[in-house]
Amino acid sequence: MNHSEDAQLKKWLDSPAVDRKTKEELSSLSEKELKAAMSGYMKFGTAGLRAKMGAGTAYMNEYTVAHATVGIAKLILSCGEDAAERGVAIAYDSRNNSKEFARRSAEVLSAFGIKAYLYSELRPTPCLSFALRELNCIAGINITASHNPKEYNGYKAYWEDGAQISPAQANLISDAIESVDILTDVPAPSMAKEELIIPMPAEIDEKYKECVLAERINPDAIPSVADSFSVVYTPLHGTGIKMVPDVLKTAGLIKLSVVDAQSVPDGDFPTVHFPNPEFPEAFVLGKKIAEEIGSQLIVATDPDADRVGVMAKDKDGEFRCITGNQMGALLLDYIITAHIERNTMPPEPYAVKSIVSTALAEKICTENGVKMYDVLTGFKYIGEVIKNHLSEGHGTFLLGFEESYGYLKGTYARDKDAVVASLLICEMAAYYSKKGMTLCDALEALFEKYGCYLEKTESFYFDSPEGNEIMGSITETLRENPPASIAGRQVKSVRDYKKGTITNTQTGEVSPTNLPSSDILYYACDGCIIVVRPSGTEPKLKMYFMANGKTLADAENEISECFAFMKKLLKV
Repeated sequence: MNHSEDAQLKKWLDSPAVDRKTKEELSSLSEKELKAAMSGYMKFGTAGLRAKMGAGTAYMNEYTVAHATVGIAKLILSCGEDAAERGVAIAYDSRNNSKEFARRSAEVLSAFGIKAYLYSELRPTPCLSFALRELNCIAGINITASHNPKEYNGYKAYWEDGAQISPAQANLISDAIESVDILTDVPAPSMAKEELIIPMPAEIDEKYKECVLAERINPDAIPSVADSFSVVYTPLHGTGIKMVPDVLKTAGLIKLSVVDAQSVPDGDFPTVHFPNPEFPEAFVLGKKIAEEIGSQLIVATDPDADRVGVMAKDKDGEFRCITGNQMGALLLDYIITAHIERNTMPPEPYAVKSIVSTALAEKICTENGVKMYDVLTGFKYIGEVIKNHLSEGHGTFLLGFEESYGYLKGTYARDKDAVVASLLICEMAAYYSKKGMTLCDALEALFEKYGCYLEKTESFYFDSPEGNEIMGSITETLRENPPASIAGRQVKSVRDYKKGTITNTQTGEVSPTNLPSSDILYYACDGCIIVVRPSGTEPKLKMYFMANGKTLADAENEISECFAFMKKLLKV
């Protein structure tokens, strides 16, 4: 270890503010492990904090959580006299230590004289977004690491609009965190003002459910096939169990089978290595039940219930996963179709997607007179578009989605919501069931109508103290030496979201992206798009490939060749 790491370790071991268990854990670590634990502080960004749990400045523990909360408190106190009174809503998921981290956050806020509305039980992430808006809170805190493995936990910060904080706010919080000592300047638990820690009002749950159920386009769809339509649902040991079954049953779903082995919240996630509904492995137990009862649909939500994945039967009777991009396109097409069929299309309809999500969605919107907005990755940007339309008094929001299995319909929350998405997916599946179709059949019909679109995401991990530096070096090298062609396909335009420019490589014309600065490079070729960006929450570089062709095989070939080229180019 270097001198600063040695000094930090000694400080923790000597401090009366550090409990014995933490000191014992630090004392048991090898020099390599100590170097990692004391290598610096987690960077507080727009996605808050996320890291493995453990002792030390670089990990999630009660000291780093309390330290981060001081930063939130200082930002709130800078916002005027009523900000502290408006308070902060605090939620948590099923992960180990989540409840304790949430409580510690409330203690720190109360010590600063800031009211804290604390959930007494775990709740889905969208409930937090809804609650803080409903209670007119100045901010929100959610303790969750979403779909990460069991070793991780995280800390998400929200602002008064219900969306996660902006880059400018993240910088202010970071500055505030850096200005205070993690051990000597953070209020101890004994300094909490219990009168300011308020249990979340029970009526918030009912109001949230009412808002979710109000987002149905065709409330008769599920009841009309209730006797024959069945669904298997798994919360993957997470928060979805608190809301999803109740909402689906209220919507008229009679034949709902919950995967019992995964219905009990458990931070060890004993039945899955990755509690991520993007992976087929997460559906193993649900698939077994579905095959036993003859169901054609399996729905899975991640631990904090902001993402949802689906498996449906194809024409051969086999279950296959529907990707986040495909589900986004299916939902968008269904919402538009249902409104047209019922003659309920609202004025000035619009949808929002991230720039790394399928181009099929834009084509669906164009064909149906719906405005599509592209935003940076991060659901806060989708929330920002909603907020701007509401403040300007025009436009009707139909759907927002990201390729990473996150969807939102409705303006009651400003984060992705697996509860409302599960409801709409089941409604859509019921609609197609009445036509003798599964969601796989509906997807095939979509391809027949609009063309075959395929997307693939590849991730390269850099899980070391130098990880961020390595990823930054890769993107900067690519930025300064952009390829003229990718796998023999001429690059028609380059979008550099860090510089904020779109360059037409044929004419040399440069125009603005009109989006916030972000370390993202976007290459548009004939028939395919390639995007490169570092993850905002994990130590990995992500590459997105989007292609379309006459057949899925054509699109798959495009992606395969482009991936091989980019992997060789970036030496990853």
